[in-house]
Amino acid sequence: MPFQVKRIHDAAEKSDGYRVLVDRLWPRGISKDRAALGLWAKDAAPSTELRTWFHAHTDEFDEFARRYRAELDANPTATAELRRLARDHPTVTLLYSVRDATHNHARILADYLA
Repeated sequence: MPFQVKRIHDAAEKSDGYRVLVDRLWPRGISKDRAALGLWAKDAAPSTELRTWFHAHTDEFDEFARRYRAELDANPTATAELRRLARDHPTVTLLYSVRDATHNHARILADYLA
């Protein structure tokens, strides 16, 4: 499936295709115009409880990833819309707001959807 991952604070580009914010909270400093979103998929983001847990355990990314995948398994509706978008658009960009480009939920989600 044609998913790519990008930080929402980076400029929107035509190559992004259909842009989907996959954070539960709106990112600071980003206007709706600048975000250039097609969809805000809050339900595909980690739960508030898991996000809070990870902030206290940032050195346990593998465990965070395992728990997040379990949340996704338990909520197929959250990923069904993203899979449909991938069938309808040549590229879907999953947008996240955290600074860490390697250890973030959007990368886990893209792998999960693939």
